[in-house]
Amino acid sequence: MMSFKLRLTFMIVMTAALLFGFMHLINLDGLVYDFERLHIFLFNLCCGATILIYHTEKRKTLSTIGFCFFILSMAFGIMAFLKLYIAAIVIAFLLFIIVEFIRWKHFSIFPKQFFSTQYSISEKFHHAALLCLSIGLLFSIAAIINEEFYPFLNLKMVILNTFFLGFSFPISLITMSVMFSFMQQRKTDKTNLSGQYSFWAINLGVIIFFVFILFDLALPQVFISSALFFSVILIFVLFYKQALKKQQKAFLSSGMFFLMITAISGILYIYYKYYMEYDYEIGRIIIRAHAFTALYGWNLSGLAIICRYYDFPIRLHSRRVIVLHWITVLILAPVGYHFLPIAILATVFYCIILYYVLLSDGEASKALA
Repeated sequence: MMSFKLRLTFMIVMTAALLFGFMHLINLDGLVYDFERLHIFLFNLCCGATILIYHTEKRKTLSTIGFCFFILSMAFGIMAFLKLYIAAIVIAFLLFIIVEFIRWKHFSIFPKQFFSTQYSISEKFHHAALLCLSIGLLFSIAAIINEEFYPFLNLKMVILNTFFLGFSFPISLITMSVMFSFMQQRKTDKTNLSGQYSFWAINLGVIIFFVFILFDLALPQVFISSALFFSVILIFVLFYKQALKKQQKAFLSSGMFFLMITAISGILYIYYKYYMEYDYEIGRIIIRAHAFTALYGWNLSGLAIICRYYDFPIRLHSRRVIVLHWITVLILAPVGYHFLPIAILATVFYCIILYYVLLSDGEASKALA
């Protein structure tokens, strides 16, 4: 089980991440720093990627190398926020080395698991999450160099924030790894075949979609995002039918609904941006709702399960927490992005959710008492 101190640390950093998402509502005497970067980094990289490393190493507490990753990821986020890009490049490369060391130690240099039926779908998604994190760190270095020092790609969408958002994808992959680990307790040929398809559809689909975003290709984005949406539906149906009935299933099923809403809002935004009379304010409302649903809906559901992986069942009323989670993510957070009082309420509710899913007593805690 993850130590209480580590769970409390993640709770504090995740709360800070949400707060930075609302910082634009506060007058800071002309400061022009991009708080959106801290909002993204603290959740996706500092918490999400560190939890991925923790889950890979299967330890009660972070190892020394895991702790180094956490501290360096915080430093990377701060350097990018302060626009100290040379320091950010050096730190990103150190983070890349750490992730690759862990990936090679627990899997392999070449991702042979992807191409062999001897490995479970869960292992494939797990390895893909680490590999994606490594590639994301290298791409962020390339994006910084391209935008701030030596431009080598003259594309409208090759900007830092586009690449920084990519740190969300490893969290999605490790969550899917956990979902398939529950399904494989009832492994069937049908589950395995559908899982193989889902693995390649999700990974190749996201790579292709990212290329279409960089080249600003509208119609291909609609097609590939729609294909990804149907792949998500397939995974949800598989999970709902095949996973054992446990407390985790309710949280992950809720997370999949968040992911489907994320996909729908993404398709809606693409269609609105390219095929309708685009209004910046309306577009911003759609993309904010999309981002909050992805980060604090889908991603949080997966990270919470990983943090409490060995603790379930935990002592809480699952349905009430899930309902509160939906109200906070789908209503309060998007509205709070525009109104400070609602932002404060969203943050309070978010803290309550984090307290219950991260700090409430579990079976392992009671056994140690």
